[in-house]
Amino acid sequence: MAKIRVEVVYALPAAHDAVSVALPAPASLRDALEASGVLGRHPEIDLERGSFGVFGKRRSLDSALSNGDRVEVYRALALDPKERRRRRARRRRV
Repeated sequence: MAKIRVEVVYALPAAHDAVSVALPAPASLRDALEASGVLGRHPEIDLERGSFGVFGKRRSLDSALSNGDRVEVYRALALDPKERRRRRARRRRV
């Protein structure tokens, strides 16, 4: 049975969690997340409502993976980018 190797990455504000896993082909994004153990180490990740992708492109949990893919777990933004720019502009005026 052919195996594919993928990396699962979850970026945190002060660090990151990256794990490389080997999966039997064909494998889905969900398979990689479950095999990596990232869901157990980070209970705040919600498979049903979370955002995930491969190399910066959003993908569904059922998306097929290829050898060498980087699966990414996305977090919600702490602050809306427009609001951040407004605050920066206000500070500059003062």
